Amino acid sequence: MAKKLKTKTEEVRKLGDEELAKELDETYRRLFSVRLQTLTRQMTNHRELPQTRRQIARLKTIKREREMAAAASRQAE
Repeated sequence: MAKKLKTKTEEVRKLGDEELAKELDETYRRLFSVRLQTLTRQMTNHRELPQTRRQIARLKTIKREREMAAAASRQAE
């Protein structure tokens, strides 16, 4: 079982780029696991699927914000 994922946006923003990528990878693995549990009818917490999807969206949003900030700083130079 994967470790508990970081849920608070403030916690995620404190992560470095490598840690953010690792967290995103772990969340995608969790999504796969949750989908498998749903298909095999072993799911106990039905709210976990939408929560995992939202977590992926949060992580990707923060990653994109960082990319855009880096591009803006390069363009400003």
